[in-house]
Amino acid sequence: MIEVIFVIIVLGVVASIGSQIIADVYGSYIVERGQYRSNIKTELALNQIANRLRYAIPGTLGYRTALGAGFVNLSSTTAVPATATVLQWVGYDGDSFEAMSSGAANGTTRRPGWSGFCDINSPQTTQTNIHTPGSNINLAAAIIGNLAAGGLGAVAPRIFFPDGTNYLIAGSVDPQQITLNPGIPAGSEIYERYKLAWTSYALSVEGGDLFLYHNFAPIPGTNNFAGIQRNLLMENIANFRFRVTEGAIRIKICKSETTFDANGTVHACKEKVIF
Repeated sequence: MIEVIFVIIVLGVVASIGSQIIADVYGSYIVERGQYRSNIKTELALNQIANRLRYAIPGTLGYRTALGAGFVNLSSTTAVPATATVLQWVGYDGDSFEAMSSGAANGTTRRPGWSGFCDINSPQTTQTNIHTPGSNINLAAAIIGNLAAGGLGAVAPRIFFPDGTNYLIAGSVDPQQITLNPGIPAGSEIYERYKLAWTSYALSVEGGDLFLYHNFAPIPGTNNFAGIQRNLLMENIANFRFRVTEGAIRIKICKSETTFDANGTVHACKEKVIF
């Protein structure tokens, strides 16, 4: 009987130690799983942001402390406060810029939607018309119409010159010509390079979640967010910081993930530089 009792005691001690080890191993697994999920989700969100920010038109980047707050232009000398929760910019139309019209069997030249080049010496370039050799504006209009919510008629594309001036595009009949309405004011310069844009973008942290706003006027600093589209990029944002440095935008995101055990939550922080 004594031997049986002794064996039972030993087995109890071993079981106790074993259960503690199993609990520790499981706890470590839960924490590592939460850390892994946070890292993956943060990396995916940063890649989505980088894919859009690489089309940002210089001079249109800015921040707000809230969607309805004032817009502050962002440059390498700007000290971004910790209260900044909105990053906003105008993105040029990379989809039709990188697209190419199909060449016909008769040797028709393949052209992108818009070439980004303006022939300022052409007699076709005036205060109201921009001659843009190598473009297929009809293709650009078709692509924008397919991408924009509500079609081409629901957006107001604009042309941006390197000095930051921008003008509303009224349309075009010639596939190598952009018509402006109203035109460029008399005495204003027309540049050889331009970018075409039809939407602004905004990243906004609201209630701890990060949203991407898009499909709204391509006007720098516009504050008209009513009724525009937004998509949830990530939940449970612990920190969202950004700044411009040496011609690049640096973004840092920290995300929290619940582990459903005594450890509570874990955090993952990632940073990306977009040139």
